[in-house]
Amino acid sequence: MWLGIDLGGTNLRVGVVDGSAVVESVTVPSIPKEYSLESSIGYLVEVIRPLCSSDIRGIGIGAPSVVDAEQGIVYDVTNIPQWVEVPLKAILEKAFPSKKISVNNDSNCFTLGEHRFGKGRGTSSMVGITLGTGVGSGIIIDGKLYGGVNTGAGEIGCIPYLGKTLEDYCASKFFTERGLTAKDAAEAANGGDSAMIRLWSEFGRHMAFLVGVAMYAYDPEMIVFGGGLTKAEPLFRDSMNESLKDFAFQKSLEKIRIEYSVLKDVAVLGAASLVMD
Repeated sequence: MWLGIDLGGTNLRVGVVDGSAVVESVTVPSIPKEYSLESSIGYLVEVIRPLCSSDIRGIGIGAPSVVDAEQGIVYDVTNIPQWVEVPLKAILEKAFPSKKISVNNDSNCFTLGEHRFGKGRGTSSMVGITLGTGVGSGIIIDGKLYGGVNTGAGEIGCIPYLGKTLEDYCASKFFTERGLTAKDAAEAANGGDSAMIRLWSEFGRHMAFLVGVAMYAYDPEMIVFGGGLTKAEPLFRDSMNESLKDFAFQKSLEKIRIEYSVLKDVAVLGAASLVMD
């Protein structure tokens, strides 16, 4: 068995993974911002410890940060401001010396979870894209996670687009900058609000550009979307697909599978998969 840990912005979740299922878990509030670095590490360790039995072979952690996966260094976590260049792998190896430890970016963990347990099973190449507060992505090439030389591969949300970045148009920022939440915009559109229907259609056009970036860069077998905004997929899918008719390589577009995650516990499963091989 393995532990998978999702360091979310709101909650910290630790799950025991046996085979392809989370058989036990605990969810607590994320590490308080006012904690010192030492206190925040202590908080994390104390949440892990009760589930870290002798049967646990390894601990995988997904963090919302650029991560040096080889060294296990977490560079910058928005919701945990005291974590800057934290050698998390080394710290946890001292706390749990008999366990294999691995740390990676949370979008990479999402992608691993989908590739091993979800829609991406059986593919040799895929891109996982998370749509939430921001845009994150992970890349599978030849069946393995690709992080790039400097661990920054897949940060497609940072690509300049229409005077801003893709993240400003393909994440919840698109709605919050208009004084809305994505949830409220979706509820209004589903209720027949024509302005909100048009807004989601615009969002779909931006999503088509995002899909095109992933296809031009990686030409994968599959793209799997995850994150909170995917719940509104029926509101932007048609507009996205219509805009994709402008994609240069239509033969590739005919072959690619664009999917939406339905995998329960994908973040925990993906984090645990870091230490399964």
